[in-house]
Amino acid sequence: MAAFQERWFVISKTVLLIIVLAPLVGGLVAGLFRRQVGRAGAAAAAIIGVALSCVLSFWVFYQLAWGGAPVFNQNVYTWVEVGSFGMHIGFLIDRLTAMMMVVVSFVSLMVHIYTIGYMADDDGYQRFFSYIALFTFSMLLLCMANNFLQLFIGWELVGLASYLLIGFWFKRPSAVFANLKAFLVNRVGDWGFVLGIAGVLYWFGSLDYAQVFAATLDPVNAARTVEIIPGHPWSVTTVICVCLFIGAMGKSAQVPLHVWLPDSMEGPTPISALIHAATMVTAGIFMVARTSPLFELSEMALSFVLVIGATTALFTGLIGIVQNDIKRVVAYSTLSQLGYMTVALGVSAYAGGVYHLMTHAFFKALLFLGAGSVIIAMHHDQDMRRMGGLAKYMPITAITMWLGSLALVAAPGFSGFFSKDLIIEAVGESSRWGSGYAYFCVMAGVFVTSLYSFRLLYMTFHGKERFVVEPARGGAHHDHEPGHLEHPPRESPWVITVPLVLLAIPSVLIGWSTVQPMLFGGWFGGSIRVAPANDVLKVLGQEFHGPLAFTLHGFTQLTFWIALAGFAVATWIWLLNPGLATKAKKTLRPIYAMLVNKYWVDDLYRVLFMQGGVGFGRGLWKRGDVGVIDGAVNGSSWIVARTAAVVRWVQSGYLYHYAFAMIVGLILLLGGLWWTVARIAA
Repeated sequence: MAAFQERWFVISKTVLLIIVLAPLVGGLVAGLFRRQVGRAGAAAAAIIGVALSCVLSFWVFYQLAWGGAPVFNQNVYTWVEVGSFGMHIGFLIDRLTAMMMVVVSFVSLMVHIYTIGYMADDDGYQRFFSYIALFTFSMLLLCMANNFLQLFIGWELVGLASYLLIGFWFKRPSAVFANLKAFLVNRVGDWGFVLGIAGVLYWFGSLDYAQVFAATLDPVNAARTVEIIPGHPWSVTTVICVCLFIGAMGKSAQVPLHVWLPDSMEGPTPISALIHAATMVTAGIFMVARTSPLFELSEMALSFVLVIGATTALFTGLIGIVQNDIKRVVAYSTLSQLGYMTVALGVSAYAGGVYHLMTHAFFKALLFLGAGSVIIAMHHDQDMRRMGGLAKYMPITAITMWLGSLALVAAPGFSGFFSKDLIIEAVGESSRWGSGYAYFCVMAGVFVTSLYSFRLLYMTFHGKERFVVEPARGGAHHDHEPGHLEHPPRESPWVITVPLVLLAIPSVLIGWSTVQPMLFGGWFGGSIRVAPANDVLKVLGQEFHGPLAFTLHGFTQLTFWIALAGFAVATWIWLLNPGLATKAKKTLRPIYAMLVNKYWVDDLYRVLFMQGGVGFGRGLWKRGDVGVIDGAVNGSSWIVARTAAVVRWVQSGYLYHYAFAMIVGLILLLGGLWWTVARIAA
């Protein structure tokens, strides 16, 4: 019996290696051997690799949650050893990691299956499967790391994969601009991230999570200060945490490093779902939760996190109200929800932040893939102003997107309700500096989320049909103008609708069975460390009486009535009186201009960094390179040329010229010598 338990309820290093490497192998087969395996073989290799990773991730999750398996923390490969310092590849598998593994692998598997239908006619079909498998491998490597170095490797690989996928259609200038923008903005965040990791190594002497987190318990380490500005000491942990969070601001698209994420919609829809739901943008949230022992030592860093998250939650959500591209509405929704997760981290409700990460992964992936289904039906037209009335043509897509939207607006009983409402309550319970501002932002964000969510549903699936069906003349295919279709829209094939249904199920139900243990039952255990004075979830847990009571109580909460107000306004304007939207746009022209121009942040960056950088470079070129360097080089070459011309005249090659020169030189030498002796004698 003991041998059986050791085999089945102790986490295996081999299993963990398979989980992280199976997607990589599938991606390599799809990418490097695409001619040998063909389109079907490339898809099969990538899907089998991710499916194997998903199944084993669920098994590891079961071992930790119900099998009584201990936390796994081992190095599997030593890269470099210098004295007592070593660089390792290793795995830390606790309940936080296990939850991330399940979310990443399951959502990725749904995206892989969906890709079969969505990318069926694309010439880069095999290349796309290779990229998304690489993306999955990178995120799993990041989540499973037991040290900051491996975290950084996965962090950069996720960035590389996103660069490749956002610019997948590299013949489009807009796609090239978008992936370059994502790459550069994330380099700004990664600059801070590297400084934070360097600070960890310098002040704690290790990059291993266990050693660093154990060292934070020492009051001496917690009290260390550093003078960045002479005479103004800063807490070492504050400096480290702020630097680490700057990295999270880039990856998780927090203000002001949020500008890359909406433009990432230039990539194919499946990768929009993968980037925005389960991989790249959640990396920053996971990292802060993982490093909670560090962040708990700095009230200043947590307040910084709180204010940035609150600003992102409200102000990026407002932009979603004026977007007409269906994918961009969902993209700005992602920005806003990432702000909610960050707010939870800022009030030390780390479990609430990662719990919302989990529920959000399901319903946001559902919304993106549902938007992709609509785009296919509309012949890749993404403008909602040319849609309407699609529910009768696409019932499965419409129903699943309604379910995902209800989860997004935190309708009582849906998964988003359990995670999002508890974040709002945690902010209200907190007394940390900035919590009042954050509470206003997250409460106002409830109305904003409801408004843009139901606006999307009404403009897409209900009301008057705003597209025109024009059958091809004589049966010949010909290009149509946007909004003009050759045949009525129809429901997508099963490879697209099945992932929608499978994602809709947890979007509705997962909160019922998980909210009690994950938020109030100490399910994460030692994965997350919260100082007793900061434990707002413990206070809220005293009033929690089960998911049913919490759901029924939700109908009496202010958040429900604010969301209901957003639903009523959206219904009145975009379903019952569509003309009001145009009138409101004219009446509120300054506000509309501010939102449609995204607060002019992109324009500011374009002037300051793009044009400013180009102008600075041009100045260095003209004044430095041409004026100074070329001037010096050209001047010296002119002197050499003139000297050489004189020397060539002297070097005639005739012997009597050289004899005459020697005689003249000897006379000058003797004359000089005589003059010198005469001066000395005098």
